[in-house]
Amino acid sequence: MSKFSSSIKLLVGSLTMVSAISGAAVVAEMNSSVEEQAVEQSQTVATKSQQTIVDVATSAGSFDTLVAALEAADLVDVLKGEGPFTVFAPTDEAFAALPEGTLEYLLQPENKEELVSILTYHVVSGSVMSTDLESGAVTTVEGSDVEIQLGEEVKVNDAQVVTADIEAGNGVIHVIDKVIIPAK
Repeated sequence: MSKFSSSIKLLVGSLTMVSAISGAAVVAEMNSSVEEQAVEQSQTVATKSQQTIVDVATSAGSFDTLVAALEAADLVDVLKGEGPFTVFAPTDEAFAALPEGTLEYLLQPENKEELVSILTYHVVSGSVMSTDLESGAVTTVEGSDVEIQLGEEVKVNDAQVVTADIEAGNGVIHVIDKVIIPAK
């Protein structure tokens, strides 16, 4: 029986050693996986911080009209520049809500100056996060003021901010539900 007992002890010892080795391999694999995820996340953050406002708007898929208008107004390179900029970005639905024919009119080359005026009215110099916003007038790149209203809803003139603080490498985007037009 002592031979049997010795065999059991040897078997249990072997299984314990195999289990320890397997456990160490699993832990090593888990650590490797965690490290890979951390590298991927830091690369994603680095990539996002390198994307410009135009890059972020283009990849979002809900600002196709805005990007087309920026192209027609020759403002893409400006908003791909160093900045920083804060853009109150109307969605495609906001542009679609303009009176019939307005967008087509604005996109015509002979109306470029008016389009530039409208688009730059949506831009403020500097990177202004939602936590930095204050109620009151803010001067836009166009030169006129927009009125920021804080409360249950955050508004820029009569447009509601529907998503705030979309960060880009050269500024921030606040999504609004209407196209705002400067007074003439």
